[in-house]
Amino acid sequence: MDVERRNNVTVTGNPSGPTVVLAHGFGCDQNMWRLTVPALADDYRVVLFDYVGAGRSDLSAFSEDRYASLEGYAQDVVEVCEALDLRDAVFVGHSVSAMIGVLAVGRAPERLRALVMVAPCPRYIDDDGYRGGFTAEDIAELLASLESNYLGWSAAMAPVIMGNADRPELGEELKNSFCATDPDMARVFARTTFLSDSRDDLKAVAVPTLILDCTQDVIAPREVGAFVHQAIPGSTLVTLDATGHCPHLSAPEATNEAITDFLARLA
Repeated sequence: MDVERRNNVTVTGNPSGPTVVLAHGFGCDQNMWRLTVPALADDYRVVLFDYVGAGRSDLSAFSEDRYASLEGYAQDVVEVCEALDLRDAVFVGHSVSAMIGVLAVGRAPERLRALVMVAPCPRYIDDDGYRGGFTAEDIAELLASLESNYLGWSAAMAPVIMGNADRPELGEELKNSFCATDPDMARVFARTTFLSDSRDDLKAVAVPTLILDCTQDVIAPREVGAFVHQAIPGSTLVTLDATGHCPHLSAPEATNEAITDFLARLA
């Protein structure tokens, strides 16, 4: 199996610097990090990839059984790290990739030494004493809409998720990214994402961890960032002056500064 081709792995930046792995969220691909890469490239070796079903990944490698749980995506991350023989890399995961990163760090601590979680959410559905931002009915309705008309769902939801109504080009970019994702594979990833509950996994995180949340985010409200911070021993929480669920696109300067400050402290 050619893992680098399967996940369309790209390596850029400083080949002699510490390694940073950038992982995209649902409906996205590695291009979503294009405003972050320049902030890292001088000092760090930067690894980007696409999950199977996204971007320019090998769609023939898709398995519904494998990707019906976050464990399957975490295994992809570990296999990418093994293929590149990464050691002591820092994993930066956006949205659901933050939780995939939690699993990957647990599986391969010798390869991933630290974790940056951008707008993480370990569970989207509200529970007793926990606010994920959605009721079970909300998520059931969201998935039903996505599965019945993926392109229509993408057009309606992308601006809401991006959350910057005064900058419609950002919502349009996210919509185009959603629409470029294979619909059948997106349905599987959506169910895996929105029905997962990774809260118990957080307690096992034993690496330096930075959590980035936003002042306003309908997908991962600030209560979620606080929950993740409390659950991961010794973690750092930074609330970005940013709106929406994709601060690396809507507020790249603030996002990049928080990430590079954290990386500098690790050195």
